[in-house]
Formats: sequence, structure tokens, C-alpha cells
Amino acid sequence: MKEGRIRFITISFIVLIMLLTGCASKSDKVVTKEASNQDGVGSLENIPEKFKSGDKIKIKVIRKIGGDDHTKQFLAGAKEEGEAMGLQVDVFSADGDNQKFHNEIKKALDEGYDGFIISHGDDPETIDSVKNLVEKGKSVVTFDSNMELEKIDSVTSTSQNDEVLATFAMEQLIEDYDGQANIAYLWVDGFPPMIRRNAVYIEKLKNNPGIKEVARFGVASADTSGETKAAVVEMLKKHPKGELDAIFATWDAFAIGAVEAIKEAGRDEVKIYGIDVSNSDLKLMKENGSPWKYTAAVDPKLIGALNMRLVAKKIAGEETPKNYNLEAYLIGQDELQVSKKDVTMDNLGEVLPGWGLSTELEEDWMKALKMMNE
Repeated sequence: MKEGRIRFITISFIVLIMLLTGCASKSDKVVTKEASNQDGVGSLENIPEKFKSGDKIKIKVIRKIGGDDHTKQFLAGAKEEGEAMGLQVDVFSADGDNQKFHNEIKKALDEGYDGFIISHGDDPETIDSVKNLVEKGKSVVTFDSNMELEKIDSVTSTSQNDEVLATFAMEQLIEDYDGQANIAYLWVDGFPPMIRRNAVYIEKLKNNPGIKEVARFGVASADTSGETKAAVVEMLKKHPKGELDAIFATWDAFAIGAVEAIKEAGRDEVKIYGIDVSNSDLKLMKENGSPWKYTAAVDPKLIGALNMRLVAKKIAGEETPKNYNLEAYLIGQDELQVSKKDVTMDNLGEVLPGWGLSTELEEDWMKALKMMNE
């Protein structure tokens, strides 16, 4: 009897301890959640109804060009940002194939995606494709695409602010050569970002008559860098030392080919001023004796993320801008060479403060979704 009573007291004590521990644990969780709800972050109340329905929201990212680091990082940025919010994100690159690009848009429409990010749709057919998406009630954001898309209601067109990119690179070139230089121009027509960059180039030449274009080349192909290398090799033969000072490359695929040509010819006095950046670009720029002095760029991974935030806002029924330009940076070779370790897209922010970071367009309800999906 006495032994049974002792057993009963012991068991009761253990149960009490377990209950108290559970309450404490539960209380801790409540406190943590309440703390996370400061300023509305983490609050379920702020999440738009569309995102509370329980139905999986599907986003398709379709890019016409591909095969380069910029594309890989753009797609990765969009996918990571969307999945962090609990969305289903599927990505596709047509690798420059126009037919594959438009076929994928039609296919994705039939597959019931809620939102679309269309990248580098530069042809008139893209206008019809996007109109069709909008008519079917889909949310659409475009990047570096046909400028006529801006006329379609409810579509947001985004870009890297190509005017600023071209301005950064050209003004640095002009400054470094005191307004007196013979240059080669690497550019290709037909793409909206190239058209915008070219407008700046023309204006800079007009206002700086001492900067003279002596050669140009440009092709967008499956081997842009290889074809550019061959063309620059011929340029260097036609313009011996003293006749060519610098190259303005409006695309990093051009700059890569130019670097290889200059190295092969032993013409390191010719300097390169480019646009866009990738891991391989940073490695080339950082090398001792590299002719690539500056490149103007926007973090491609951040571009993908910000485009995803925009399409999420559209799906939520929130107001979005008609146009959105992303902040550009000028990356200098000297800054990269100061670093004792390899500089990559992931740690470039250590060399260039602010790179890859932005809370633009990130609403509190997006932060709440991310916390819920951690």
C-alpha cells in the first residue's frame, strides 16, 4: 500500500514536470513568434488571401537567351526567391532559339501557371504571346524585352538601366584617357538593352570628339566569345600598337573574346571597358596583367529575385510599377586585385558594398511567407 502510494506520487511528479516543460517550450515558441511579428513581419494576417488559399501558386520563368553565367544566375535568383516564399517555380532557357522560346510560353499557359517572368523576348511575336497571357488572367513581368510590351496593361517591364551601365563604362574610359583615344566598339543591334546602350555611346562620342571609333564588331551566336576573339585578332593586326587604345564591350561575352585576343597578340596596352559580370568575368579581371579594367553591372541573381517579387505582388493584387530599373555598379579591376582571395558573385559584396543586397519590393507578407517556409 505504502509502496503503491510512493509509485503514484513519483509518476505524478514526472507528469507534472513534463507538463511544465511542455508549457515552457510552448511559451518560448509563442514569444519567438510574437517577436517575429514586430512591424507586421511574420503575421499571418498580412498575407494576401491568394497566398492563404492552400493552392500551390505556380510561376514559370522563360528566358530566350542562355548558355551563359548571367542566365544561370538570373534563373537561380528567381527560383530561390520564389521557393523561399513557398511558390512552385519552374525555369526554362531557350538558348537563343526563338521557336523554342515561344513554344514554351504556349505550353506553360496550358499547364496552368499563375505568373510568368519573360526574359529577353525581343521580337514582335513576344508582344502577341504576352497579350495572350494577360487575356487569360496571368500575371506577367518582363526583363530586357521588347519595349512595346510597356504598352500592355498590367505588365511590368524591368531592365538593368542600360543607360546608366553604358554611362558608367564610357565615362570611365573617357576619364582614363583624358578624352583622347582610339577605340573599338563591340555591339550588336536588335536587342532592347543593346539599343539603349548604343544611344548612350552615340551621345558620348558626340560630346567627346577626341574619342574616335576606329573599328567595330558584333554578333550574337552560340559562340559569341569565340567569334569576337577572331574579329578582335584581325582588328589588332589592322591597328598596330599606338593606333588602338581601348575597347568598349557592351556585353561580357564580347569582353571575354576580346581579352583572349589581346592576350594572344601580346597587346596588353589595349584596355577593355565592359558591361555585365559573372564568376568567369571576375576571374579574368582579377588576373595580373588583365586588359579588362572596368565593367558596369547589376547582380543577375538579384535581378531574378526582384522580378519574382514583382510577379508575386501582381498575383497578390497589389499595385506594381509600369517600369522598374535595377541599380547599377561600376566594378574596377583595382578593387578586385586588392582582395587576397578569389572574388566571386557570392562574395563580391565584400569588395563592393551593397552588391547583391536589396529589400526593394520585399513586402512584410513576403518575409512572413519565407519564415513559414524555412
